[in-house]
Formats: sequence, C-alpha cells, structure tokens
Amino acid sequence: MLPGSTIGIIGGGQLGRMMAIAAKQMGYKIAVLDPKKNSPTGQIANVEIVANYSNFRAVRKLAQHCDVITYEFENVCPDVLEWLEENSYLPQGSRLIKVTQDRFYEKEEIVKSGVKVAPYQSVNSEDTLFEAIELVGLPAVLKTRQGGYDGKGQCLINSMEDIENAKELLQSGDCILEAFISFEKEISVIVNRNKNGDVTCFPVSENKHVNHILLQSIVPARIEKEIEAKAKAIALTVMEHLDVTGTLAVEMFVCKNGEIFVNELAPRPHNSGHFTLDGCATSQFEQHIRAICNWPLGNTELLKPTIMMNILGEHLDQIMQHIPKLQTSKLHLYGKEEIKPNRKMGHLNFIGEDIEKIRMEIESLGIWQLSESLVNA
Repeated sequence: MLPGSTIGIIGGGQLGRMMAIAAKQMGYKIAVLDPKKNSPTGQIANVEIVANYSNFRAVRKLAQHCDVITYEFENVCPDVLEWLEENSYLPQGSRLIKVTQDRFYEKEEIVKSGVKVAPYQSVNSEDTLFEAIELVGLPAVLKTRQGGYDGKGQCLINSMEDIENAKELLQSGDCILEAFISFEKEISVIVNRNKNGDVTCFPVSENKHVNHILLQSIVPARIEKEIEAKAKAIALTVMEHLDVTGTLAVEMFVCKNGEIFVNELAPRPHNSGHFTLDGCATSQFEQHIRAICNWPLGNTELLKPTIMMNILGEHLDQIMQHIPKLQTSKLHLYGKEEIKPNRKMGHLNFIGEDIEKIRMEIESLGIWQLSESLVNA
C-alpha cells in the first residue's frame, strides 16, 4: 500500500490522531469516521465523516474513500467490520475485535494460546455470581464482559459485604469474575506484525495507575532480564495465536515469584506505548501504519530511557504554567475541546540518561502525585 493511498480510521480519538500524524508523515491521506465533528483525528483528516459507527451508509462512504481501513478502539460493531472485511480492505479483520471486546472470549483465547490468566468464571445472574465466588474465591473483581475502561464497569469484591455493589453491576449485562492477583508490577508489551508475517516487539513498559487510570509508564521497565524476555515471549505467543495483523498491546501482572499473568489485550496502539513517540527509533503509531500497509517493520530499539506521564484534565493548567521548565520532555496534546477531570488531554515524554534522575525531575514539577503507595493503588 504505497504513499498517496488513503487510510480510513474508525474512531476519532487521540490514538487515531497519532496514527494519522504518522501516516501523513509517510505520505498517506486520512479519512475518519466518528460521531463528533472536529474530533482529535478529524482536525487533521482529509475526509471527515460524522456519524455513528453502526451507520452502514457512513461506513460505505468511508470505504469508498479508502484503500485500507483500521480502527483505534475495540467497541466497533462486529457487523460493520464483517462488511468492511468483505467489501473493502481491513487487514486486521473482524475476528480480533470479536475476541477482544468481550472479556470472557478474550480470556478463553489467551488460555488456548497456553498463556496464564487469573482464574475466572462467567457470571450472568446472582446465582451464578455466588457459584463463581465459590470457584474463584475472594478477593475477586467483577467486570462487565463488554465496554468499560479506566476502572469503569468493574467492582472489587473483598468480602461478601461487597455483594450488593456487585449486584448493581450485574444489571448492566453479563459479567466475568476474576480472581484478584496480588502483583508486584504491572507491565505491558506492544507487538506488531505485517501481512508478510514479519514481527517486532517494543521494549517492556512498567505502568503505574491512579484510580484505575494510567498515570506513568517507565521504560525500560525495572524488571529482571528473565522477566523481560518471558513477557516478550508471552506477547508474541498471544499475537501468533490470534493471527494478528497490525498492533497488539498485552497488559500483564508480574508477581513476586516471577509468575506472569496476562490481564487484558488491546488490538491497537496503546496508552502505555506513547513513550515510543520520542523514546524509540520507530513509534508504535508509525509501526501500526507500516504493518497494515505491509511495509517492512521499523527498528523498535529504545534510544534513551523514557518516562511517559499522562496529562489529565486536572493537570492541564499546571502543564501550561510549567512549559518554560519542560526542557527534557516532549509535549503531546490531543486537541480535545472539553476539559474534564480524569479525561486524557495529552501526555509528556520525559527523556534522559537515567530513570531515577528523570523521576526526580518529574517530582520537582509538583504536577502529579507520585508516592509509591499512591501509584500502586
């Protein structure tokens, strides 16, 4: 798929925006489908189609404009993707979305690949919830099978006293109960594959969350070499099992004994891979475009230690005030018009020679709360 062709992106958020920027640098045109006008991706697209993702008339219009189509998030109607698979060029296919947008199916496929996940059970009623608790044990986490992100659509059950909250979650649809994993670190690995079967793996990212929202990604991850190698092998195993074309982000828990459990998958570029924009020879967004256009995949070498900090709505004013101090960092803002607490407005990549020195620099700004007890919550 040569430059000058048009790449269609389903979804107009920040991931689509950064895909589009990478694609335009490579000489491609961009068409985007999103329900909101002037979305982050729409701001820089050549063609902006404003409609719901399930609007087949709009999807046909997107297909007419495009030579290849991709997506920036999982919650796309499978029927739409099946139609595109048959009537356009969708290198990632529709099956990957069907698997990753349902947590139960996702767990099943990960287990089939031979990789470990937390013990889990499907739950669709109060009776099956109690049965699942007996099998999985407590503490456990009840999650909706579909939808939900950044902690939404899930409930921690520490004891039977938490059952009432869990019952409320059940009213939103079928769920899955997962055993709570007491982990030492949360990491992620982003892997890519093109149609020729060439594969690459980005450096392992160590991730810190606050209130279930990613706050910080540290690269290189502060883990032993054996754990790093094992994590990369797991990600590649899952990718091969699912026959992925494009990008797959694999989130994992690392326990004190070195055991690794896969937590979630994302069939697209991922928040924890934003460090690649400035820290690696090739960014995850350029690599995704290379993969779906069947280019040779780029070098994923880490050029310098990097820490990515998410900029949420509550951080934005302080970021603006601190711009004169941002000498060793790269600012990426997403073009979102509405500023709200906990909404991802952008990110900063801090680059240096030593992770601990970078951490001290970030702490000196006083923008984020970075105590270990908080970021591991």
